[in-house]
Amino acid sequence: MNKAVVTGFLCFLLLVSFTDYVFAEPNKWKIGHVRPSGSAIDQDIHRFVKQIKAETNGNILFDVYPASKLGDYSLVQERVSFGEVEMFVGPFGTAIDKKLALAFTPFLVSDWDEARKVYSNESILFEKMDNFLSEQNIKLIGGWPVYFGGIALTKEPVDPGNPDISKGMIIRVPPIRCFELTAGELGYTPYPITWMYAKLGLKTGMVEGIIGGGAEGYLGLKEIIKYYLPVKDHFEYWFVYMNLDLWKGLSEQNKKIIVNASKEMEIRRYATAAAEESASIEKLKEQGVRVIEFSETERSAMRAKIRKDVWPVMRKEIGPAFDEVTANH
Repeated sequence: MNKAVVTGFLCFLLLVSFTDYVFAEPNKWKIGHVRPSGSAIDQDIHRFVKQIKAETNGNILFDVYPASKLGDYSLVQERVSFGEVEMFVGPFGTAIDKKLALAFTPFLVSDWDEARKVYSNESILFEKMDNFLSEQNIKLIGGWPVYFGGIALTKEPVDPGNPDISKGMIIRVPPIRCFELTAGELGYTPYPITWMYAKLGLKTGMVEGIIGGGAEGYLGLKEIIKYYLPVKDHFEYWFVYMNLDLWKGLSEQNKKIIVNASKEMEIRRYATAAAEESASIEKLKEQGVRVIEFSETERSAMRAKIRKDVWPVMRKEIGPAFDEVTANH
């Protein structure tokens, strides 16, 4: 065998070894979420990873990191993009790409039946989000429906059902443009800070309320908030996502196993989410929080104002995808 043939054969072996190394499926992945151990999402994720472990014969294992132990969700988004974290379940930040605000479109859906149609891994919204996120080296796998958003306050607002009346209150909003605009149009002064600092802001009086979460998320603000307004300003849907390069290196069989496990988790969650949301509101009442209900007339007024004044701004920032998602709404 001549020298050229030997050299070529050795290069081939090195290429094969390198390819196998690059596309080999890691034995253990990190997966995180934002809620404490034992919470509904924590239980579902443990069931999710257990199913994947069983169906891949132990080839894909997980370490679960609850309670934002991997960092704030916007930070983890970047870590997944770079491959430092393999998978996460949670919302997205919009600092890198404003188009991701599509998932937070205010007053897009009004009830759980609408939510199931608009927020699922087979929806137009999911497809558009997946396209946007591929540019960040992120692959969407599925989702976990959480609740409808509301406003928690430390004092009673002026005419809460009238969006045209200034409430004279500063409230925390996520650092996402559509939340700022929505809070302003509902009569509040928005103050953008991350969820991790929101509780401190409420305790110190820096802000007098908070928007961007829902009843279950506000249960941890016991003895701080006094009023809860279930305005349904947005639908909270946490995406199940992973590093795109890692996804591309998986076998087709393992891709199918992961997607199916996520679909089953989403179906189970939709079956219980509405009841759990109602239970969370009752728990707020038990903590001494007064829940201010709204008439359909009041809800319609809020919805109409937001769609008139906020949606055009989002349409300009997001582009054609916004119209595709909101076409029938």
